[in-house]
Amino acid sequence: MDKASILVLLSSALVFCQAAPVDHGGSDSHCPLTVKILDAVKGVPAGNVALKVSRKGTDGTWEKIGSGTTDIAGEVHEIITEQDFTPGVYRVEFDTKNYWKAEGRAPFHEVADVVFEAHAEGHRHYTLALLLSPFSYTTTAVVVKAHD
Repeated sequence: MDKASILVLLSSALVFCQAAPVDHGGSDSHCPLTVKILDAVKGVPAGNVALKVSRKGTDGTWEKIGSGTTDIAGEVHEIITEQDFTPGVYRVEFDTKNYWKAEGRAPFHEVADVVFEAHAEGHRHYTLALLLSPFSYTTTAVVVKAHD
């Protein structure tokens, strides 16, 4: 892929990530973690992508604490509650293989993983954006201070 195509894809991810948020009654306190996925092949949101959220324990094992499936807008809200989203290391695992198989494509990746540390600098809300193609993926995050 040439540099111009990569630039267009990354620019699309940025625009996609800045899309208008879902209205949660005037507050995003119910969405400490939001996910948005864009299908880079079709240039549209990737609906029907299953994902699961896990937290790393002190012993190094992962405990599943949430799951969901993207809607037609390629988004998942309310994956985890404020109370369950405590400081720590988290992994969001996207089932990219089944998404691409449903699209009639043979994917390279089984899953796309995003591992991050939450709340290292105080309580925050996180939006993870995933730009997805059958042979690659890229992620970005928007991290904002939670409303008091």
